[in-house]
Amino acid sequence: MGTALGYREFGTADVQEFFDRPDPVPGPAEVLVRVAAAGVNPLDHLLRSGHVRELNGHVPFPQVLGMEAAGTVLAAGEDATGLEVGDRVTGFALTGAGTYAETTLLLGESTARIPDTLPWTWAATIPVAGTTALDVLDQLDLPVGASLLVNGIGGGVGIAVAQLARDRGLVVTGTGSTAKRELATKYGAAFIDYTASSVVGRFDAVVDTVGGESLRTVAPLAKKLIAVGDQSVTELGGEFVHRRLDRASLERVAELMAAGRLDPHITGTYPLARAHDALALVESRHASGKLVLDLSL
Repeated sequence: MGTALGYREFGTADVQEFFDRPDPVPGPAEVLVRVAAAGVNPLDHLLRSGHVRELNGHVPFPQVLGMEAAGTVLAAGEDATGLEVGDRVTGFALTGAGTYAETTLLLGESTARIPDTLPWTWAATIPVAGTTALDVLDQLDLPVGASLLVNGIGGGVGIAVAQLARDRGLVVTGTGSTAKRELATKYGAAFIDYTASSVVGRFDAVVDTVGGESLRTVAPLAKKLIAVGDQSVTELGGEFVHRRLDRASLERVAELMAAGRLDPHITGTYPLARAHDALALVESRHASGKLVLDLSL
């Protein structure tokens, strides 16, 4: 039996509640994990709100919040090959079990071992922000020296894209509010404060993490355009990111972090008891970098 934060119906933050649930039992392709840390993402409140029911409309209530976690394997299904009890892992809760919880189920093929040197909190940011950034840059496949605009550089995905792009020899510019300037310049990106000036120029590629009207503003600036959250990008001649939710991608990002080439820029760690606060900050769209639940707190 363990504590989890979830909801019994779709709605606003008012429907969120803590409840106890038995430790889930892993199916043949799943692993049961003792959660050490869980990432907090915009997708979490979109799922709770019922805005993406194609992803969770089939999951019975109560549903548990969260899509990514790092922790220790407690049990493994017979088809979850390459993972053993006691392994330190990170992965996606594509099982519907959620990650704002003391234990959860991760899909074996979307779970990877992590280096012993990698902190739990860092590892918990790999599945969503880390692999999304990797997928974006692999999909763009830009040559060294190409120019890249990251629209919304201050979030978890944006700052990961900026770092991995610089690591590949790209020239990075980022957009954000005034408060994000220091963060962008810290990681070697030029910065455009969209609250003070218009975003102008021409770039070999634009990565959009914002969507909506902001996406439409930057779309004409790109030879190549890719979005991570707004699928209407295809109407503007761009592409939506193709996600690879596999073990190999998780391992690649973990190696980049362990080698010091990617910092998830965690700006807040919260105990599970304050998960409400962490998700509220993400939902407000005022969070910078990544927020993480640390179950040791």
